[in-house]
Amino acid sequence: MTPPNPEPAIDRIGPTRRPVGRRAVMYQKWRSLLFLHWAFPPEQIRPLLPPGLELDTFDGLAYVGLVPFTMRAVRPRGLPAVPWLSNFHETNVRTYVHVGGRDPGVWFFSLDAANPLAVALARAWFRLPYHYARMDLRGGSGHGTAPGRNDCTFANRILYQSERFRAGRAGVISFVDCLVHPKGPRPTDPGTLDYFLIERYLLYTVRHGRLYSGQVHHPPYPVQTAEILAYEETMLAASGIVRPDRAPVVHASAGVDVEIFSLRPVPPG
Repeated sequence: MTPPNPEPAIDRIGPTRRPVGRRAVMYQKWRSLLFLHWAFPPEQIRPLLPPGLELDTFDGLAYVGLVPFTMRAVRPRGLPAVPWLSNFHETNVRTYVHVGGRDPGVWFFSLDAANPLAVALARAWFRLPYHYARMDLRGGSGHGTAPGRNDCTFANRILYQSERFRAGRAGVISFVDCLVHPKGPRPTDPGTLDYFLIERYLLYTVRHGRLYSGQVHHPPYPVQTAEILAYEETMLAASGIVRPDRAPVVHASAGVDVEIFSLRPVPPG
């Protein structure tokens, strides 16, 4: 268990609550997630953020995450899932931010997905930096989970591979071979590094020069510990981030069912 964070308190429970009086615009099932995180000096990551966002830190350190997973049953509200469009793999590179000491969330440096139409829609709708990639996932979990259940256990070993396409050629890569420990799953505890890295319910993006936030809602992640057997990646470098040589902090989760809410402008100040 990681120690509590002694830094100034930010409300990290409020964003986990389902928005009152709002209806979701989209539904998704996130499955077979790995969270790889590296610690950085804040001054290395802070210049990469847009105006209006402040770097969220734990014990004085910033964190950058590489998060591969698979999406299932992606659909807008009121429409059914379509197999060729609704199921695909994704990998994102992210860091953690807040706005003036409130609303802790995620800033995405990049998101790679294995569905070109989904990439185009996400770029247009959410203004997120999606890229089309060839991706593969072997092993994993969640495919036999009953609707609404998030207590399934990860497979013992999982392999992710991704190659981003650039002008018809493969480019940025990610390869992760991981062993997931059978103990668990369990929710993370507020105040710990685990919770700081995993439980994020707000995302930020910039549209026409203005900062927007979007909220997601889901049960707490059922988290298991994991260890990396082998990995290679150039996704952080493609975002202008020099990855440290030390091994990442690793978590795994079989997945959660997610509600997505529409973007809203962030009030100035």
